[in-house]
Amino acid sequence: MPIFVFPDDPTWNEEADAVEFPVQVGEYIGRVFVTRRTLQGIVGHTPQPEEAVQQVCMNRPLFERAVEQRIMDRALDPDANIHLTGRDLHRAAG
Repeated sequence: MPIFVFPDDPTWNEEADAVEFPVQVGEYIGRVFVTRRTLQGIVGHTPQPEEAVQQVCMNRPLFERAVEQRIMDRALDPDANIHLTGRDLHRAAG
């Protein structure tokens, strides 16, 4: 059984202006957020919500690696969730 589980597909969270998807590690279930601003660095423009979700789906292994690295580094945000940054994605792509 894998250590990290990503049980559901990414969705758009209007309030956070971000793509959101869950991550589960044992009993812990958190949420991962990828803001439109972070995605702008990947696509070269500010994506609309549908395009933002599509970009995360198309590049899901990259986003999952970035989340795994943050968890392994115990780098959760104060709300116990993960808000991925461009730096996180660059590191995961390396």
